[in-house]
Amino acid sequence: MPEISAGVRDYVAACERECAQVFAALDEIENYNTQKVLLAFQRHRVALRHFAPTNGYGYDDIGRDTLDRLYADVFGAEDALVRPQIASGTHALALCLQGLTRPGGKLLAASGRPYDTLEQVIGISGEPGMGSLRDYGVEYDEVELTPDGHIDVAGVLDKLDEHTQLVTIQRSRGYAWRPCLSVDEIGEVARAIHARRPDVCVMVDNCYGEFTRLQEPNELGADVIAGSLIKNPGGGMAPTGGYIAGKRKYVELVSYRLTSPGIGREVGSYGASYRPFYQGLFMAPHVTMQAVKTSALAARVFGGLGYDVNPAYDAPREDIIQAIRFGDADKLIRFVQAIQLASPVDSEALPEPWDMPGYQDQVIMAAGTFVSGASIELSADSPIRPPYIAYMQGALTYAHGRLGIMCALERLGGISPSKA
Repeated sequence: MPEISAGVRDYVAACERECAQVFAALDEIENYNTQKVLLAFQRHRVALRHFAPTNGYGYDDIGRDTLDRLYADVFGAEDALVRPQIASGTHALALCLQGLTRPGGKLLAASGRPYDTLEQVIGISGEPGMGSLRDYGVEYDEVELTPDGHIDVAGVLDKLDEHTQLVTIQRSRGYAWRPCLSVDEIGEVARAIHARRPDVCVMVDNCYGEFTRLQEPNELGADVIAGSLIKNPGGGMAPTGGYIAGKRKYVELVSYRLTSPGIGREVGSYGASYRPFYQGLFMAPHVTMQAVKTSALAARVFGGLGYDVNPAYDAPREDIIQAIRFGDADKLIRFVQAIQLASPVDSEALPEPWDMPGYQDQVIMAAGTFVSGASIELSADSPIRPPYIAYMQGALTYAHGRLGIMCALERLGGISPSKA
């Protein structure tokens, strides 16, 4: 990591002081969610025996089954499926898409085109015969967001027809310059859909959004949510995995895609300890707020230097991601490289754009993380395409996130005396 100049330190400290009220509000969210998680642990009488590894089929795995119930409780759901065998957030979402649609049905994306990695799952892109929804006779349609980045409720209702089985909503922005959708807005949309078609399942891609607000989408009307354990809910401790939470009938259908029809959730052992999954969930409200504070500071720091940022430092936050528009490929690459230089792992590596599977453009990623690819840890990534937006997220500690921001400022040329 480069030496941090006095000018950069002074400028960041000044920005930090301006964030004091924002940080105080975030502390209140952390306090509420920490209590919510603690009470859930106590209700389910979590004990040392729940951390023990298992093997074989995993029948009656008390650690696995209690973790399911714990997640359901915390997320305000009837049921949950929490598994180390779910390899990523995309895997969790794909299980839902495949488990909750049937041939002849229709999938409707209510928040516009989904994240890049889901395009081949749906069949928007990719070769025929890969096993996409389209290969299995599931129709796809989408409704673009309004110009100001909200769900077009009337447009969604217009596209609901007798074939619609599943409506998806992506809470976070993905690689798009738009606001994150609020849980309140998601709840309103879910209720409007159910008023028209009570039998349609509303699924929310909850990645990056867990514990950023006082409530989760399940509590406001969504039927199913899904996400990754190496993002917010794993608290930086879960080594792998994903989750699905929601109404029991839908979680059961998804479990049949994870294993097989008729077996579902009843199998699946884990040869290592379940402790990191439990401890990570307990830490998640705190670690998530460390990441959100880092993002808010980054917005104030780079916004103050004239860069467009989304969201603003004092805007409500529904996920951990901070978008910074550089408008220049070289500046974008230097920013992402600086985040890698400020990392505790592989800090000597210098990221370069590469052809990442599942993406249409080259992507650059900084991820000097203890858990490979864990975006709850300080990281940054971007497709190399105009207007060259960096997407920064994570930080196990705010102090580390702050250092990463200062490192990025130095790599971008430091601070002029007028700004210091």
